[in-house]
Amino acid sequence: MTRIHVAIPLRWSDFDAYAHVNNAEMLRLLEEARIQAFWRPDEGHEGLETALLDSRPGADTISLIARQEIEYLAPIPYMRQPLDIELWIGRIGGASLEVCYELYSPVGVEPRALYTRAATTLVMVTAATGRPTRIPDELRAAWLPYVGAPVAFTKRG
Repeated sequence: MTRIHVAIPLRWSDFDAYAHVNNAEMLRLLEEARIQAFWRPDEGHEGLETALLDSRPGADTISLIARQEIEYLAPIPYMRQPLDIELWIGRIGGASLEVCYELYSPVGVEPRALYTRAATTLVMVTAATGRPTRIPDELRAAWLPYVGAPVAFTKRG
């Protein structure tokens, strides 16, 4: 299984009064990584080989978030270098997939720190009807090398 690496810079506004990334901003970081990893870029721009979803206005199929889970392992302090966010697919169903994430310290920073684990369930729906639609075989084939075990959350009680 191969993981997708996406570098996401932190913004000063991502931090709260406790001097670490705010829990609500964590959802934005995950969203940015997910968009880079899976949404096709605009014409004339290069994207990752996994960025195949058409997210432009007027697209026939859209992806909706059905569920998200985040496990905070350590506070993320402010740093100027971008976080290294690793993504993979924990499960591909008929119309849904689970995107898994691990957020690490920037590439080259030692020791490497794992700050957060997360998972997002996306459901593919027909834009016109809002009803689930099957994930096409060509997407399944392109994403197959990135399918691995789902996130193993450790803090469940």
